Amino acid sequence: MLAFHNWHDIIPIVKYRKILLNQLQSLPYFDKKAICQLSEPYNIQQGTVDAYIKQSLAHRDLFQLKKGLYVTAAALKEYNNDISYILYLANILRQPSYVTSWSALQYYDLTTEAIYTITSVTPKVTRAYNNKVGSFMYHSIKKEFFFGFLLIPGTFDFFIASPAKALFDLIYFKTNQFKGVRFEDLQILLDDLRIDIDEMDKKERENFYTIMKRYCKSND
Repeated sequence: MLAFHNWHDIIPIVKYRKILLNQLQSLPYFDKKAICQLSEPYNIQQGTVDAYIKQSLAHRDLFQLKKGLYVTAAALKEYNNDISYILYLANILRQPSYVTSWSALQYYDLTTEAIYTITSVTPKVTRAYNNKVGSFMYHSIKKEFFFGFLLIPGTFDFFIASPAKALFDLIYFKTNQFKGVRFEDLQILLDDLRIDIDEMDKKERENFYTIMKRYCKSND
């Protein structure tokens, strides 16, 4: 049974859902707290909010991005073809984080590999999310390596590794934190990964070799 403060405040759940959906549909994402705040003018209690979420998920008016985080079907239809929205959500689902590795290299047109999972790094524990937007993977990285990313402005702003740091992160995880990697053998490794580093901006190439020299063994 739905609970309300006063009988004159009763709003049929179908009408209530429609009212809230109209207010939520333009948001790129929202949490349960946002729904509760929008419900306050109607004196609607927690049980009704829970019923709204449950029914909206069942009717596929809402989709769960992760536990406690949602997006409307209308927002997905409007934004889901915008790469900036997908990369923005990658930042939101796990904070702090930035997009990197194959996903960033694809964004910069530095790889021809088909990428189906958005890869990010975070100083928190490793985590993965699969939802209506896509698949998101978060690799845990040491705080000392959590650098080299920038904010890309657009319809949705997002944090992404620079080309040099994206390649650095890719090798970091591919080689289990550079174990057995010598600086002199980098080109062999890049060839194995099918990365044409000459396609990278000259300054970014220099940055890549500079940070790799800092962490890789050398014959010198």
